[in-house]
Amino acid sequence: MKNGVYNFKLNIDWKLIKLISAIDRFDANWTAIERKEGQSLKELKNVATVRSVGASNRIEGNKMSDEEVDVLLQKIDITKLTDRDAQEVVGYFEVMDLISESFENINLVESHIKSLHNSLLKYSAKDQWHKGNFKSHSNAVEASFPDGTKQIIFQTTEAGFATEDAIRHLLNWYNVEKEVHPLIKIAAFVYDFLSVHPFQDGNGRLSRLISTLLLLKNGYRWIQYVSFEHEIENRKNEYYQVLRSCQAQRPNEDITEWTNYFLSCLSNIQSQLTRKLDKSGKETQLSPKEKLIYTIIQNRPHIQSGEIAEKLAIPSPTVKRILTALINKEMIEKQGSGRNVSYTIK
Repeated sequence: MKNGVYNFKLNIDWKLIKLISAIDRFDANWTAIERKEGQSLKELKNVATVRSVGASNRIEGNKMSDEEVDVLLQKIDITKLTDRDAQEVVGYFEVMDLISESFENINLVESHIKSLHNSLLKYSAKDQWHKGNFKSHSNAVEASFPDGTKQIIFQTTEAGFATEDAIRHLLNWYNVEKEVHPLIKIAAFVYDFLSVHPFQDGNGRLSRLISTLLLLKNGYRWIQYVSFEHEIENRKNEYYQVLRSCQAQRPNEDITEWTNYFLSCLSNIQSQLTRKLDKSGKETQLSPKEKLIYTIIQNRPHIQSGEIAEKLAIPSPTVKRILTALINKEMIEKQGSGRNVSYTIK
């Protein structure tokens, strides 16, 4: 059944209805889960934050690993943010933290979006000339790949009045529309925001922060405890393919493919969160040393066994034995090989 959402066509079929129903069923139980889990959620949020910050920036070509992001965020010294990757990471983290703490007071209006963009690029030396302002030059959407190459995905709205009008129209629609389901509204908003690409740079990162903002404002509080950005990074090729496929039909395109992609990402991370919460129940059965090591890995994803031994003053053979036990219990997973082996929460 074809329906209209904003300026787009959308096929509302059983697949889409099933995705929305599954997400909302989980959400209906979240208050009880949140009350029960307590400390586990705090630890999950720390892990999710590092993953989100790292993933969202890597999607745009940043080279920092989650481990490097974690080290940087543990002790931020703004006087030492000399390279672009670190500047981007700290900017993203601060906006993410602001949204988490103050989402109820951040409205979907032009001034607040510009303020978020300004904060996102706060430390980025190369972006001082345009941060917080709509673009003054055309900016095609490009995909960045590990080998350093780039590929144009689609052309965006022209700078100037065309961009200003497009964003104001989009904001007005979102704030006035009351009948469309919130998840579909959010998916449509993010899609058009990416299509317009209103800022000179930082649009992809800001779109993912706005996704979290809108989900929180619509009551989906669990989004803070699992990484939406990490899911998109894992499906990066699909992300670009879906955007390009829908964009090819612009204007008045069919965004069914994008909406299904967006909601399937949310559904997948919901399942991940459920599994992580199940694991938190297993933690009560861990020995004191197992618990200590598991907690360190939660707070420091991609940590190596030698670092764990040093931090806890536990002999290296004991640490390795406990790591093997945690792997067998499907609590953690090993990544890399040889001297580069590290451990992260499964």
